[in-house]
Amino acid sequence: MTISHAAPAASIPAADLEDLDRRHLIHPLLSGDGVDRCVIVRGKGSTVWDARGNELLDMTGAGNWLAQVGHGRTELADAMAEQAARLPYFTSFYEFSNDRSIQLANRVCELAPEGFNRVFYTSGGSEGVDTAIKAVRLYHARRGEPDRTWIISRQMGYHGATYGGGSATGFDFVHYGVGPILPHVHKVSPPFPFHPEMYGGEPITDFLVRELEQAIEEIGSDKVAAMIGEPVMGGGGVVEPPVDYWPRVREVLSRHGVLLIADEVVTGYGRTGAWFASPSRGMAPDVIVTAKGITSGYAPLGAVLMRDEIGDVLAGGDGFLHGFTYFGHPVACAVALANLDLIESERLVLRSLAIGKWLKQGLAAAVELPAVGEVRVTGATVGIELVADRATRQPMPPSVAAAVVKELHRKHGVIARPYGPVVVMAPPLVLQEAEAVRASKATVEVLSRLGPDGQLSS
Repeated sequence: MTISHAAPAASIPAADLEDLDRRHLIHPLLSGDGVDRCVIVRGKGSTVWDARGNELLDMTGAGNWLAQVGHGRTELADAMAEQAARLPYFTSFYEFSNDRSIQLANRVCELAPEGFNRVFYTSGGSEGVDTAIKAVRLYHARRGEPDRTWIISRQMGYHGATYGGGSATGFDFVHYGVGPILPHVHKVSPPFPFHPEMYGGEPITDFLVRELEQAIEEIGSDKVAAMIGEPVMGGGGVVEPPVDYWPRVREVLSRHGVLLIADEVVTGYGRTGAWFASPSRGMAPDVIVTAKGITSGYAPLGAVLMRDEIGDVLAGGDGFLHGFTYFGHPVACAVALANLDLIESERLVLRSLAIGKWLKQGLAAAVELPAVGEVRVTGATVGIELVADRATRQPMPPSVAAAVVKELHRKHGVIARPYGPVVVMAPPLVLQEAEAVRASKATVEVLSRLGPDGQLSS
């Protein structure tokens, strides 16, 4: 087919776009037999439209836990255009900088927990985790402990797709066939209250603290650099730990001189009802990795926040010999500033709690359905775990959640995401109550047709 390279998407037939997509693009997380395509061409608020003109309700935060301020915000488009016309890009390596990255660093540090006054920019969360791993290792080395290289992460934790972040990620399938992963990474069990069978009858936190102590002892307490964890596990299916988990983990780490990295790529910037999720859960982290919501997805950007004592060590001596071309990109930083203004002025941090309340109420009818094991709601995030047996809590195969999500899309025009046996939602923080009701009713309708064999009735 012949298509003008400059043609607007609206002028290209949907079938042609889909065909070109299949011909040229390698999609993340799409199997080779996946032939369906949904080409999104426009968005407004919590609604998006595909190339075929279908109106869809975005219950996923643009598919990846972000879009805090919603789609189609002209305020952010204007901020980007103004900055691009004034200064689209210049390096921030060596002594160079730009006004927008400086302003944003100051703003983020004002929002961060007390004691965080150092920022290192990335282009996203995976780069942020890699940066954090390098940072904690270098911090220890410069303080005379170069053998502190080990990173402790958790099974079912998600920390990105690069070799560093991917190595810390606790899903084995992401490592298949790509060769050796980063050495000196040890994974411990996750805190998963819905599955007490994982802990042999022992209280969950007691089991996990003992396991962590044992891991540190086996590795050598003088060899562990840091532990990394999400305040609430997103990729694990919106799993919130017991209230005593993070305080007790923090005590163990502090006693052994081990730093704590909070991966707030998903939870940061209002997603769970606070600017950052780690302080209220007793994590007291030393490094906070953020991305996604910092720009609501309008531009690729991440920001790694460090406690003063860590940032000062990295900035001293020979400096931090690490960085990315788009560090502190002025257009991305300009849109982040405008985005944070909207989150604050529209009180979207608190609104995430209201959205969670609406969804919890709307999904209450799903709790007793035969195929539903648990409905988990934390701020504006939802995880619906599907089970083959409610008594044993045996999870459904991942293909079942994928089928539920596909049916929501096909029949109701609602976009959700499958994570293993869990149906996940993380809508824009501008979601309206009527939209939450619509999504909830659609979800209950589909799940009510799901049998214990994992088949959807018509």
